[in-house]
Amino acid sequence: MAFRNRQSMIQWMQTPGIIPNCPPGLEYLTQINQLLVCQRFDLLEVLGCFATSKKYEVMNNQGHRIYYAEERSNCFLRYLCGPSRPFTMTIYDNVGRDVITMHRTLRSSCCWRNCYVQKLKVEAPPGEKIGYVYQYFHPFLPKFKIKNENKEDVMKIRGPCMLSSCVTDLDFNLLSLDEEIVLGKISKKWAGFMRELFTNADKFGIQFPLDLDVKIKVLMLGASFLIDYMYFEHWP
Repeated sequence: MAFRNRQSMIQWMQTPGIIPNCPPGLEYLTQINQLLVCQRFDLLEVLGCFATSKKYEVMNNQGHRIYYAEERSNCFLRYLCGPSRPFTMTIYDNVGRDVITMHRTLRSSCCWRNCYVQKLKVEAPPGEKIGYVYQYFHPFLPKFKIKNENKEDVMKIRGPCMLSSCVTDLDFNLLSLDEEIVLGKISKKWAGFMRELFTNADKFGIQFPLDLDVKIKVLMLGASFLIDYMYFEHWP
């Protein structure tokens, strides 16, 4: 597995101790208020040879890796469904344990009023649901709801009206349920003209309060993956 081959080349964030009432593998998130999510550059994708599965590095603001994420999806569906494809995203810690799993089912890419379109289920550890990210209808804006394991609304995410990433960052704000308070944000980082035009190697910054529940931090990470697939993936 690529994770094991590159493990010795990466500087990892120091492993924290056990924290009561914190799902195993999420202890890192208690110490940070920012994440940087970088998709790994894939030459085959640039050359247009293959629709490859996505791989991401999740780092802190000092560039130390916290997690490594790897998409598992059907090759045929990658070609047939493109950015709308179903997948399982497995997230590993510094010793190769799969500590988080995210599942996206195949759903319509068309948005109708009063319906949920795209959905992501998040488990940490794998097999134990901690919540969901649901897209919901708005005629002009990308909007999502973050739900707990009981599918109760916890927070909302609202994106910009214009989704062109030309020479600027794009912010998807984390909001209170009444949408009056901005609690954090997911930012699509401008990567430069050539990289944006020819590759899917996207970069996202995630900001949240230090004392935010680690489960919500993981759901924001999941939302960044879903946003990347929905709005910024190029279809070969």
